[in-house]
Amino acid sequence: MALRIIGCGNFDRGDDAAGLLVVRRLHALGVDALGVEIIGHSGETFSLMNCWTGYERVILIDATAPTGTPGQVQVWSAHADRLPEDTFPCSTHAFGVREAVELARAMNYLPPILLIYGIEGKRFFLGAPPSPEVECAVASVAEQLAMAVSNSVVPLHWPQELEK
Repeated sequence: MALRIIGCGNFDRGDDAAGLLVVRRLHALGVDALGVEIIGHSGETFSLMNCWTGYERVILIDATAPTGTPGQVQVWSAHADRLPEDTFPCSTHAFGVREAVELARAMNYLPPILLIYGIEGKRFFLGAPPSPEVECAVASVAEQLAMAVSNSVVPLHWPQELEK
């Protein structure tokens, strides 16, 4: 089954870069050499929906809004869960990951498997570096995904022992 990993975010807005940093790390770990398509994306709704067209399995990684536990990782299955309204910050286009997933759900346009990994952010202002908590979570997510891909297993949940 074809697998695509999509990291969303903005490198110029601190922890919003989380998904893109996971993608960068997966490339450095050589995961793309295992036949997995790995791309970075802004998270804009309509072009994001096009990114998963033709793929049976998609893993999407993005930063989530701060709730007091920076670096905490949560995983949702798009077919089993609705994404919480206040979890994913909107992109600069006012529509982002949550809107793309929910619109695709309404249009019956979701890939057969779509897992959304959310890394809770702490700071999202222009010019901020990623927080240490998010950098640690990025490393953990990338390592877990690299291991899952090398074992030909798409993780269906986040291992409890890695939660912050």
